[in-house]
Amino acid sequence: MTRYIRHAAAFCVLLLAALLVNAARVQIVQAPSYDANPANRRPEIARYQQPRGDILVGGETVTGSRDTSEHLRYERTYADGPLYAPVTGFASQEYGTTLLEHTEDGVLSGTDPMLIPFPLWHDRARGRGPGGDVVTTIDPAAQRAAYRGLGRRKGAVAAVEPSSGRILALVSTPSYDPGELSGNGAAATRSWARLNRHPDRPMLNRAVRQTYPPGSTFKVVTAAAALDARVVRDVDAPTRSPDPYTLPGTRTRLTNALRGCADASLRVAFERSCNTVFAKLGVDVGVARMAATARGFGFNDTDLRIPFSVARSTFDTSVDRAQLALSSIGQYNTRATPLQMAMVAAAVAGGGQVREPYLVERTVRAGGGTVAAAGSRPVRRAMFPSTAARLKQLMTDVVENGTGARAAIRGARVGGKTGTAQHGVDNSGVPYAWFVSWAQGHGDLEPKVAVAVVVEDAAADRADITGGGVAAPIARAVMEAVLASGGGRGEG
Repeated sequence: MTRYIRHAAAFCVLLLAALLVNAARVQIVQAPSYDANPANRRPEIARYQQPRGDILVGGETVTGSRDTSEHLRYERTYADGPLYAPVTGFASQEYGTTLLEHTEDGVLSGTDPMLIPFPLWHDRARGRGPGGDVVTTIDPAAQRAAYRGLGRRKGAVAAVEPSSGRILALVSTPSYDPGELSGNGAAATRSWARLNRHPDRPMLNRAVRQTYPPGSTFKVVTAAAALDARVVRDVDAPTRSPDPYTLPGTRTRLTNALRGCADASLRVAFERSCNTVFAKLGVDVGVARMAATARGFGFNDTDLRIPFSVARSTFDTSVDRAQLALSSIGQYNTRATPLQMAMVAAAVAGGGQVREPYLVERTVRAGGGTVAAAGSRPVRRAMFPSTAARLKQLMTDVVENGTGARAAIRGARVGGKTGTAQHGVDNSGVPYAWFVSWAQGHGDLEPKVAVAVVVEDAAADRADITGGGVAAPIARAVMEAVLASGGGRGEG
């Protein structure tokens, strides 16, 4: 009898061991597959059981969390949602995350291992620490100036600090309120459907995700290529450019909006935005050198992240000479985001060097300790310093004597370049109004801000758009805001 009891006890011990081994297998080995099972709602419930970390602008939070007392307990809230939507994106219980809410989700949700003192133990315990905060580089005064300047018009603004690459403003209009998508009820569903049906696509981040023909603002790049290649040695010497200019190998004649472009010097051509001069310069420079210069400014870069991805700005390298002429005046297949064109202006202001732009200054734990900081950013040369110095003067002339007069700021040195970009079938669309610029305050050792503005539906005739009547005042307001706030160093 005792022997049977011993056998039964041993069998029970084996069963218990088997249960423990199986439990360990389920809890550790198979846990990832259970977590990924669509029927398992525990990770989703756990995700919303605590407030999400915040995104900060100028030392103030522009996000929050609301306690709903439901299974998915905390919903995301936004202060000035439409103003900062191109920066924050949305965090929705139903539709996921975008922009900073997506790329910084590990910090904001508390799952980033860098937030946890003992990450290995925390992972085995399947716990979740409090969410951290994301401190942005945005200057709130510049952001508001850009948003107010665009108003009801469709367009975008990007502003950067030339010496560092810090993004000071990132605005896209029309915008939307990300808070409308935070929950998982009928209201969020209706908002999602309405925003996706809207013909102006308010959820599209035009500052970084939309490319446009840059028009005459691209002449900054063409001028840099011509000066670097020594196709132009003296900015005041005649360029031997006819008006009109017949595109090579075709009978198509390129003309100008203003008179006085025949055989104009680079200085005059830049001030008057002569298409004929810059088209011929692009052909004289050649596709290889034009492409190399464009690449130095950031065109054709597929890897730019700020930290979310930026659409690739393009300069077509497989063009004939006629197409190269059009590409060199920012038409044909040349496309650029507003952020890319802000980088072009920043390269001129920065002595020919391009700093990689960034949007996150640092991430911090809930207790305030720094998790990660931006640190130094990669730098590349877009042009020779001597070329940048000459372009700086040419852009200053545009504001002081030419088409960019409405960007002038009393007591500051401002450089700019206007642009009109044709688009649509047979160029039938209302031209896009562009302005790129930089500003240096009185007493500043270097320019503090570079700006690019594009307005898609400019309610003005072509002459007014070309003259900087639409986009230049918006750029001026942004530059004034940055100079008044001491260069945007207000992240807290």
